[in-house]
Amino acid sequence: MHADSAAPRIRGPIDLHLHSNRSDGTETPAEVVRQAHAHGVRTLALTDHDTTVGWEEAAQEAAALDMTFIPGMEMSARDGWRSVHVLAYLFDPTHPELVAELERVREDRVGRAERIVRNIGRDYPLHWNDVLEQRRGDATVGRPHIADALVARGIVRDRVEAFDSILHPRAGYFEGHYAPDPLRVVELITAAGGVPIIAHPATGERQRMPETLIERLIDAGLAGLERDHRENTRAGREWLQSLIDRHDLIITGSSDYHGAGKPNLPGENTTSEDMLARLIARAR
Repeated sequence: MHADSAAPRIRGPIDLHLHSNRSDGTETPAEVVRQAHAHGVRTLALTDHDTTVGWEEAAQEAAALDMTFIPGMEMSARDGWRSVHVLAYLFDPTHPELVAELERVREDRVGRAERIVRNIGRDYPLHWNDVLEQRRGDATVGRPHIADALVARGIVRDRVEAFDSILHPRAGYFEGHYAPDPLRVVELITAAGGVPIIAHPATGERQRMPETLIERLIDAGLAGLERDHRENTRAGREWLQSLIDRHDLIITGSSDYHGAGKPNLPGENTTSEDMLARLIARAR
């Protein structure tokens, strides 16, 4: 599915941030769509990390349920020590520069996962094959798969405990991974005809992106901010609204659904029909 296909039909409720097991969710793309439908969502975007491989399956299931499917993705970026996630919508998935950057990110993520497992294996009975058993299809192996392997091995109870303990940076097993500068990510998405939105940008004071960086991203093509997300703080949402008002940005609200991997439920935050119309109009 390409961004130059017929303009999507707009109808709510609209959830523009959901993940399948093609990245770090626990359900297939079709199952994600069915869950969204069961929770009342009628327009959704599949936004797996750094991959578009789930689009076709999700689009087919959405059509079968008379839902509207918006092609999307969540791209990894890094600003110094700060992790930045950029949601990309309605872009050309064959754009050469974008494809090359995504391949580099995915390859390094696998190497990073192997290094983390090697570190953990010094203290716990965990092996790389344990992690591979948790992968579904051709999903890129990442930390959620390591967490699931720790659960399967009986080392921790669930993903939450895994990330709060063994996979927490303070535990000593952490390894960094390659991620491009957010400015490059925004430029790549816009060059591919897509619409970039910063995901959950106000999860805490320490995680806040500097306003000067956001303004540089707006100049490069950033279209909006995911204001309504369960991890954005109240003060953070007020700060985001001030930026939105000042720069006339698109506002999105989303669940960030991951299946059993997180407590988030489809449709718990939504995007207005007017804002989705603006997003679609901006895509090339």
